[in-house]
Amino acid sequence: MPQSVITVLIFAAVLLAIAAIVILVLVLRAHRRHKLAQSLEKRKDDEVQYAFVINPSKPQAEAQRLHIKEFCEAKGLNRIRFYDTQLDKDGRVCALEALHDGADVVIAVGGDGTVRTVASAVSGTGHALGIIPIGTGNLFARNMGIPVDDVDAALTVATSHGSRLVDMGRLTLLDHPEDDHGHAFLIIAGVGFDAAMIDDTDPELKRNISWLAYFAGGIKHLFAPKFRGDLTITSADGSAHTINNLRFRTVMAGNCGQIPVFSLMPAASYDDGILDFEIIDTTGGILGWANLFGDVVHQTLTGKPEQNPLSTNSTMEQVQGVSAEIRLEKPAKAQVDGDMLPETKHIRFSVDRRALIVRVPDTSTLKTAQVAAANATSDFAVTTSILEPIK
Repeated sequence: MPQSVITVLIFAAVLLAIAAIVILVLVLRAHRRHKLAQSLEKRKDDEVQYAFVINPSKPQAEAQRLHIKEFCEAKGLNRIRFYDTQLDKDGRVCALEALHDGADVVIAVGGDGTVRTVASAVSGTGHALGIIPIGTGNLFARNMGIPVDDVDAALTVATSHGSRLVDMGRLTLLDHPEDDHGHAFLIIAGVGFDAAMIDDTDPELKRNISWLAYFAGGIKHLFAPKFRGDLTITSADGSAHTINNLRFRTVMAGNCGQIPVFSLMPAASYDDGILDFEIIDTTGGILGWANLFGDVVHQTLTGKPEQNPLSTNSTMEQVQGVSAEIRLEKPAKAQVDGDMLPETKHIRFSVDRRALIVRVPDTSTLKTAQVAAANATSDFAVTTSILEPIK
């Protein structure tokens, strides 16, 4: 059978698998929305000073600003101020200004980029972060259970009692001494293929089809050269372990592992003070990428950080630690929660344990993904004999 026909069949199978998973997710989402509506009726308003940091570039930003004013007025919440992000004034700067002005709760109105930069400033201050998701992905809001398609419900969560302590990830560009802080991430940061894919995603396509646009960006880099470098991971017990001359497609650090439809890091827990590191590689051209997709589907369905036993041309190793450092052979692109950083050869991932207070719908104790992954192991940890596998 011609290679072109095999490629078409593989992509068709991938699309069918995505469609089936999407249908299942929609059914589960409707059930969660019903339960959320019942729980929000019991929350009590918090009459403090609110700062809304809003990204005016979002198409619905002005309409949402008016809606927020009307919502707060109806609730009797009169101590509110708005801070607009600009090209030379990101969410972090706006949030610092809001805190200086006496804000008690800082609410990010935008997508993951606005949320992570606002969180960067609020983290460690003892002030709460609220989220009104109006972006394309809204991945952190989804992981926190915050409604992404009901502004009134999100506003109710942000302006009433009910919070959770969350870890804050940091990616520091060690070869960029001009940076005065580590770049925050709440979901996933990475270097390699994932960053190149994000960088090449068409913004207009992303606005139209949301996260699916990343697939188009990724196709351009399927056959790009691999990356090489030295990776050092520091475990929770303080021991550091180095793997020299590591060849990989991408290395990612996850604080939350769930993206729409799929689970990239099933064992990731956003409040355990630990990052989940995922080292991905493929061989054999399109077959390797098809195997990798099968690995992601497998762990999404099983809830365990393990590969599909039928995989032959992909590796997706997952280990945990409190920090990691990478020295690359050549400069590569890096990203934090979908925001691009300058090319780098030397980076550090780290985590600030439970440094961020986030207002969420459900403050009860959650069953973490690590319970589902209790019996999972990592081939990467076993073969190196130095790293602690995910258990």
